[in-house]
Parts: sequence; structure tokens; C-alpha cells
Amino acid sequence: MPEAVLFDLDGTIIDTAPDFIRCLNQLRQEHGLPALPGEQIRRSVSNGARAMVRIGFGLEPEQQGYAEKHTAFLDLYETGVAIETTLFPGMDDILESLEQRGIPWGIVTNKPVRFAQPLIEALGLEQRCATLICPDHVSQRKPHPEPLFLACREIQADPIKSVYVGDHERDIEAGRNAGMFTIAVRYGYIEQPETIDLWQADRVADTVSDLTKLLY
Repeated sequence: MPEAVLFDLDGTIIDTAPDFIRCLNQLRQEHGLPALPGEQIRRSVSNGARAMVRIGFGLEPEQQGYAEKHTAFLDLYETGVAIETTLFPGMDDILESLEQRGIPWGIVTNKPVRFAQPLIEALGLEQRCATLICPDHVSQRKPHPEPLFLACREIQADPIKSVYVGDHERDIEAGRNAGMFTIAVRYGYIEQPETIDLWQADRVADTVSDLTKLLY
């Protein structure tokens, strides 16, 4: 039984894709562009606003117009972080199971606190979550292990006896760097799902149901 279970946020515990899709297509509409298919956007949600601007407008950070659209996207998202966002089906059962067994759980994300904190509050997770670690709280973000070490200190758990669950290669790398048991979730936002088997996670969960079994 693990001392603690830590999760990535977007694409692992919660399905934030609907709000990313809504915001990006709204921004495209404001610039006279047609909506993009949701699935095209969904695959890249874990890569954040930079990926959204790349998909929506074909712009990279060094190009003219990028900064304006990046800021506009983040402002749109901040005003509605949880309009359509929900826990993945079955995830609340996992969290309740951990709580009933006295296993603290927390969130370690690369999502800035200005978005992550209101999001977990809107979903009723704030009082249940033992720790929320964002890039604002550390000097180095994932895949560096610093955020995971900080989360374990706050929970008073030994990283080597704890689990980290995520849907991006950097999550698994961070978990390995921290000496944690790692679980990669294929149901998350993965641009190339077939590559997940190359991430060297200790286990892979294709579905939330699979994750439930691995955490029991």
C-alpha cells in the first residue's frame, strides 16, 4: 500500500479538454477562422497554451503575433476554467477509495497556480487534496523531481514508497527521477499513444478502470 499517491492534473484526474477546445475555437472565431475539430485540439492539451497557439494559428514563440494570441488564450481560459471541465468518469471513485484507506493524494502539475487553484476549487477538490504543487512553488518544473519531492514533504510521505500518475512522458520521467513508482495513463492527452510504452513507466493504465485496479 503506497504512503501517498500523486497525480498530474490535466488528462490524468480531470478532463480539461472541453474548455481548451472552447477557448481556442472562440479565439479563432474572433480572428475570422473556422472552428477546429475537437480531437485535433484534445491530443495536445497537456502541452498547454503554447501548443494551443501552435495548433490554432501555426505560430511559435519567436514569431510575430504569438505573444498576443498566447495572452488572449490564457485570459479567455482564466475566465472559464471549469465551465465544461469535469473529473474523468470513475476518478472520483479512485479518490474516495484512497481517502477511505487513509492514503493521502495530491496533485503535481505544470499548470500555473492562477489556473490550477480555481479549477480544483470549482470541482470541490480543494479540501480533499493533500497538496497542490504548481510551477509557482518550485524553482524547476517537471521533468525535474523537485515538485514531487516538495509534494511528498508536504504530505510527509517517502517518495520511494509513493506513486505518481501522469499522461505525459515528462510526468513519468519526473516520477522516475524522484524514485517513485510510476503509472502512465493512456486515456490522457497523448499525441502519439503508441509511444507510451517507451516511457519506461512501471505500469500503464489504458483506462480509468485499469488505474483503479493498479491503485488497489
